[in-house]
Amino acid sequence: MTIQSSLPSPEEFRRQMEEMLRRAFPGGPPTAGAPEAEPEAGGAAAAEQAASEFNFTLKPREVKAYLDRFVIKQDEAKKVLSVALCDHYNHVRLALQGRAHPNYTKQNIILLGPTGVGKTYLIRCAAELIGVPFVKADATKFSETGYVGGDVEDMVRELLRRADGDVRRAQYGIIYIDEIDKIASVPTATGRDVSGRGVQTNLLKLMEETEVPARSPQDIAGQIQAMMELTRHGRRSASTINTKHILFIVSGAFPGLDTIIKRRLREATIGFAAGVAVKDEDPFTQVTTRDFVEYGFEPEFIGRLPVRVVCQPLEVEDLFNILKNSEGSIIRQYEQDFGAYGIEVLFQEDGLRRIAELAAEEKTGARGLMTVCERTFRNFKFELPSLPIRRLVVTRELVDHPVVDPELLARAQAEQEHAMLRQVVQEFARRFQESFKMTLEFTPAAIEALIAEARAQNVPVRDLCATKFKDFQFGLKLIATNTGQTRFTLDVPEIKDPQKTLSDWVVASYRQTTGESTPPPDQPAPQT
Repeated sequence: MTIQSSLPSPEEFRRQMEEMLRRAFPGGPPTAGAPEAEPEAGGAAAAEQAASEFNFTLKPREVKAYLDRFVIKQDEAKKVLSVALCDHYNHVRLALQGRAHPNYTKQNIILLGPTGVGKTYLIRCAAELIGVPFVKADATKFSETGYVGGDVEDMVRELLRRADGDVRRAQYGIIYIDEIDKIASVPTATGRDVSGRGVQTNLLKLMEETEVPARSPQDIAGQIQAMMELTRHGRRSASTINTKHILFIVSGAFPGLDTIIKRRLREATIGFAAGVAVKDEDPFTQVTTRDFVEYGFEPEFIGRLPVRVVCQPLEVEDLFNILKNSEGSIIRQYEQDFGAYGIEVLFQEDGLRRIAELAAEEKTGARGLMTVCERTFRNFKFELPSLPIRRLVVTRELVDHPVVDPELLARAQAEQEHAMLRQVVQEFARRFQESFKMTLEFTPAAIEALIAEARAQNVPVRDLCATKFKDFQFGLKLIATNTGQTRFTLDVPEIKDPQKTLSDWVVASYRQTTGESTPPPDQPAPQT
């Protein structure tokens, strides 16, 4: 007997599984395929509980302000998206309270724009702000039901998993489908279009309102889990998920759609204006339903996506601002990567701008930043952890010539450390001025002398300054009272013995008040 003939058929396997479960759970759940019980306590009480769990109070301007922290540019897209999100979730809130408009049309969204401009990032950040579960899927993996490929209903089930099994919370989540342009029907296609028109038809039901089984009929593991829940808790979880309040957002680059739009706009010109070129602006901003239908989408499908958001390509300045100002900047990742080895990486502005310039040449939007950074820092990540280098300064030269030269890096590290120590002295003076309303000005020579002394004593320069000028403010206040002077300059002679210097200054201030002669040259008066 061959191995293949010894294996049970699918029907036999199912019967064996059901028999095993009946023996494991006597008096338990019905066999696979039988209807599941509805969850306990529904109706008004469940609606009231759901309403209390979802308290949406955000305004469009607040949503946009939050998105501005993470996504650079796309101001118009962020405005349109903020309004659509607020409208949708205000409707959800009213619906949970039983006060929604009966003929409300769900504001599903279609995002248009080239790759890497922040479409996915926008939606993910918005979902985090609102506090709803979020699922991202790729349209290319789906096929019409009954064919090899993913089932569109799997997205809703994944939403339930992201909501930790909470059906009420999953039912007002966000489903984001990328590369939606890939399911446009090809006009010349023959035969069954299982990945285009069929997928559009299946998505239609989800985007409007339908009941999706919480577990796929083919998911044996899910059915076993349901039976375990029944044994453990005495009841089953909800069997279906309603998609009425799930917000659907789709996006794509739509290559070729701009050509369709431009052709339509040219055809619209009549009379003496015929043949005049279309205005030099992004054609996506003038897209209509007719253009989407010609591109290969069903009118009913596009009709379920009433909100259209256009994202603009990113220029060098935009990429530079992403690196420098975005809270999600990729340089935070590299700071963390090098920091794991005790290496501090410092990005200078010219280095960031060069990374942005090279990324713009990649023509992949913000994704080009990762490409350039990985190419630039690959060797440094490999070599530096084994070298006695604890600081990497990223300049334009380093980005253009990412060569690991230990001697050069050590010299650059020493120079950078020295510059940082100078900044520490200047920061001490700034804080002194903020705290006591009097200004200490250290000459460059005085700063160098303080750094040399700190190194000789092997103490931090900040601690040295705090010790040398401890209680300095009391003597300066006396001088300010006597003379009105609030600005004091410290050179090398003054910092060698600051307490003697302060004493001499105080004495000199009293002499000025009483009209006595000025002090001898070896005891300088307070400088004005």
